[in-house]
Amino acid sequence: MTIRLYDTSARQIRDFTPLVPGCVSIYLCGATVQAAPHIGHIRSGLNFDIMRRWFSHRGYDVTFVRNVTDIDDKIIKKSAEQGRPWWSIGYANEVAFNEAYDALGCLRPTYEPRATGHIPEMIEMMRGLIERGHAYAADGNVYFDVRSFPGYLELSNQELDSLRQPSGEGETGKRDARDFAMWKAAKEGEPSWETPWGRGRPGWHLECSAMAHKYLGSAFDIHGGGVDLVFPHHENEIAQAKAFGDDFAMYWAHNAWVTMSGEKMSKSLGNSVLVSEMVKRWRPIVLRYYLGTPHYRSMIEYSEEALHEAEAAFARIEGFVQRVVEKAGTVEPAAEVPPAFAEAMDDDLGVPQALAIVHTTVRQGNSALTADDKEAAVARLAELRAMLGVLGLDPLDERWSGGAERGEDLHGVVDSLVRLVLDQRQAARGRKDYATADAIRDQLQQSGLAIEDTPSGPRWSLS
Repeated sequence: MTIRLYDTSARQIRDFTPLVPGCVSIYLCGATVQAAPHIGHIRSGLNFDIMRRWFSHRGYDVTFVRNVTDIDDKIIKKSAEQGRPWWSIGYANEVAFNEAYDALGCLRPTYEPRATGHIPEMIEMMRGLIERGHAYAADGNVYFDVRSFPGYLELSNQELDSLRQPSGEGETGKRDARDFAMWKAAKEGEPSWETPWGRGRPGWHLECSAMAHKYLGSAFDIHGGGVDLVFPHHENEIAQAKAFGDDFAMYWAHNAWVTMSGEKMSKSLGNSVLVSEMVKRWRPIVLRYYLGTPHYRSMIEYSEEALHEAEAAFARIEGFVQRVVEKAGTVEPAAEVPPAFAEAMDDDLGVPQALAIVHTTVRQGNSALTADDKEAAVARLAELRAMLGVLGLDPLDERWSGGAERGEDLHGVVDSLVRLVLDQRQAARGRKDYATADAIRDQLQQSGLAIEDTPSGPRWSLS
């Protein structure tokens, strides 16, 4: 089956046809490194990591570019407030983002360019746009003339006459209030670079158009990012790139937010949940399950209860894996995933439907174990590992199982051991041997564990 993706620009699901047969080029708007990442930031990285893995599984050669915006108004403001160099703030947070991506099992991008490393490419693009009549210099700024580009606002489906374009301080000399800044004139004490139009620094939108052109050429397959970037960022990227002469992205894919109390998770709202803190409380593989398994275009409402449910669901998967390994040794992943799983993933990365196949396979495998059918249990584990590998959730992958020193990885070992004991307790309850079941529970509690019986199965925590 052909992979199909929801294209924001077409407002419908389209069959995916690559520009180059057998190859896929993806540009993802990455971190603006003004602060450490919360789980809302990392969701985008996870969603597109799964997309990348699925294309690779389907045999495509994937080039994946994820940029770093290391200069913007907020970074400069924090530099002034904290008395630290802007580049110091940016680099520290860039490291924090990469640590978060690594912790949650995201593959490293093919290229990860920084905005400040591509000033010459930005100057070249501005020069070309000015020559073509799509941009103009004024008071040291360089603006894009939105009326010069007929396709402006087609991505976000807005009317130009009703547009209210965000403007920053110092953006003087505009011919039209809706024109947007590609280059901002230098201010005293702020970082700046020399250009033919005076010293200044890049606007947010210009950098991505320039970097996508450098690393992926004048046309590439997929441009991704959060749904909040559709306007103004992606709309302005398209205007710059196409007015410059590029075909730019063939498909636009946008992931939804992580919300708290119905609001987008945001540092400015004070409702962030930092990844660095979350991995101290939750195993990273459980966080990946929680953030990566809803459909990428569906909102996730953050709650501790939902995380507990994700933890319990993933524990059922791990429990089956552990039992088969104990019985049969290491089982290699199957070469192919089950057809129903592939069909779900091909249909706009239908991870929730694919995950249903994962849990069905676990149930079938557990039934095989109960029937002492080792061959069937091993076959189900091979299928399961193939599916979990696509999702980046294979507990036997060395990323999760080998050589880690963090305490959360020890949690995984303890969890597997406790699950084995809880399975014995469940078996005792099943045969109505309540005395043995209670004795097992009491022994666990004496060891410092609290056991809670829930509709989805027993759950343990440190008491």
